[in-house]
Amino acid sequence: MLRAAALAAAGLGSRLGRRLLSAAATPAVPAPNQQPEVSYNQIFINNEWHDAVSKKTFPTINPSTGEVICQVAEGDKEDVDRAVKAARAAFQLGSPWRRMDASDRGRLLNRLADLIERDRTYLAALETLDNGKPYVISYLVDLDMVLKCFRYYAGWADKYHGKTIPIDGDFFSYTRHEPVGVCGQIIPWNFPLLMQAWKLGPALATGNVVVMKVAEQTPLTALYVANLIKEAGFPPGVVNIIPGFGPTAGAAITSHEDVDKVAFTGSTEVGRLVQVAAGSSNLKRVTLELGGKSPNIIMSDADMNWAVEQAHFALFFNQGQCCCAGSRTFVQEDVYAEFVERSVARAKSRVVGNPFDSQTEQGPQVSPAAADGSGCLEPAWRSRGGLRLRGRQAWLQVSALPCGGGAAADRGYFIQPTVFGDVQDSMTIAREEIFGPVMQILKFKTIEEVIGRANNSKYGLAAAPFRRSEGYDTHIFYKLLLNLVSYYRVNCYDVFGAQSPFGGYKMSGSGRELGEYGLQAYTEVKTVTVKVPQKNS
Repeated sequence: MLRAAALAAAGLGSRLGRRLLSAAATPAVPAPNQQPEVSYNQIFINNEWHDAVSKKTFPTINPSTGEVICQVAEGDKEDVDRAVKAARAAFQLGSPWRRMDASDRGRLLNRLADLIERDRTYLAALETLDNGKPYVISYLVDLDMVLKCFRYYAGWADKYHGKTIPIDGDFFSYTRHEPVGVCGQIIPWNFPLLMQAWKLGPALATGNVVVMKVAEQTPLTALYVANLIKEAGFPPGVVNIIPGFGPTAGAAITSHEDVDKVAFTGSTEVGRLVQVAAGSSNLKRVTLELGGKSPNIIMSDADMNWAVEQAHFALFFNQGQCCCAGSRTFVQEDVYAEFVERSVARAKSRVVGNPFDSQTEQGPQVSPAAADGSGCLEPAWRSRGGLRLRGRQAWLQVSALPCGGGAAADRGYFIQPTVFGDVQDSMTIAREEIFGPVMQILKFKTIEEVIGRANNSKYGLAAAPFRRSEGYDTHIFYKLLLNLVSYYRVNCYDVFGAQSPFGGYKMSGSGRELGEYGLQAYTEVKTVTVKVPQKNS
C-alpha cells in the first residue's frame, strides 16, 4: 500500500503521484460507499448517547452538493455541564480509570486503533462525505496518520515517567508525572479525524479525561469514533464528545470552572477568545494551535521540477485548508518568470471534482463561507483591487491573476485553483490567512532580503527553503528561520510524523502537539521528597 510519507514525497496529485496511485495504491484502496450510513448524530456522555438538553439540532452539509446529510444534536452549556460532571466522576481517585495500570491504558489505545483500522473504509468515506476531501486522501493519508498517532501514544502510556533527583542532605527526592484532570478539547473541521487523534492520544495516554467539542461543519466521524471508544473498553466518562457551535458549547468549555485544561485548534482570532476565557475562569492550562502565513522560499538553484510540485502541494493540499500551508511563495528573481509559468500550468492541470473519484485531486471547500466571498477569495481580490460578481458567476480577471479565481461547479462549494503573481508584502493576500486554494507568489533578490521579509509576519508556524547547494547560506536559513517558526523543513513540505512535535511561535499559538513534547501539556510534575532515616553508628 502506498503510505502517507510516500504520497507527500511524490507530491500529492503530481504526475508522479498519480502514477504511483494508479500503479500501487488503487488496488489497496477499497472502493468507497459514496453514501455511507450515518450511525451516530447525538451527544456522547458517559458512554451513552443523548439528545441535547434543549432538543435542538443543526444540519451537517455535504459540501460537494450543498445538501443536508443529517441533523445533529446541538450541544450547549447544559450539555457541557453534564459532560464535565461525568468526566470529573471518571477522574476521581478510586475510579476504574484512575486505578487502571498505565500499560492497560496503552492496551485500550491500541484496541481503539485496531477498531479504527477495522472500519477504515467506512470512516474514510464518511470523512469525505462530511468534509469534502478526496476519498483516496482520507483513506491513505488521514486514516494512516490517525492510526499511527494512536499507536504511538499507546506506546508512551507506561513510559512517560519522572526522575530521581540527587538533592543535598539525607533525603530521597523524585518527580511524578500526573494527569492534569478534565481536559476540554476543541477541534477544527479541516482534519476532523486526525485532529481528534492528536488531541485524544496524549491526553488518554497520560491518564486524563476529556470533554471534546467537534466542529459543527464536520461532526460525523468524531461521533463514530466515540462509539469505538466505548467498544474498545474505555470506562464511562473518560471521553465525552459534544457537537455544537463555538460561541455556545465551545465557550462553555473554555470558561467552565471544573475544566482543568483547554486545547484548541483553529483561527488566531478565536484562539484569543479561548485564552481570555480560560484565564478569566480558573486559570486553566491552555495550548493553542492557530493560524499561519508561512513562507516557502524558492532559491534560483533549486530543482525546479521538485520546487514547483512541492510549492503546489504546500499550498493546495486539502483544498488549501491547512494552517501550515506554504501561503507566501517567495521566488528568487532569476527564476521567477519560469516558476510562475510552471505553477500556473500545474494549477490549471489540477483535477477538481467529485471527491469520491479516484482521479480527483481537489474536492470542495468545507462550507459556503469557505468558498464564497466571505472566505478565501475576497481578501485576495480586495488586495488586488478586483471585483466580484454576485452569485456563482466568475470572478473578474486582473493582470496579476494568471489563472483561476472562480467557482468550479454549478453546485457545491468548489473553487478553481487560483494563482496570484506580482504579490507585494503590503497586500492583504500576503498578510492574512486565506485558507483556500489561492497561491500567492512574491519575488525577491537576496537571501538576506527574503529572510527579513519572511520574518515580517505576526504568524510563526512553518517555513521551507528549496535549494540545491549546501554551505554558508544554508546555515543562515537555519540560524534565522529557526527563530521564525517551529515547523521547519528543507527541500520538502508537510512531512509529518507522530514522533515529531508541531506547534507555533508568535500568534500561531503556544505549546506543542505530537511527539514526547505533546505529553507535557497533559501532565503536572509533582516533586516528592522523603527524609531518609539514619542508623546510629
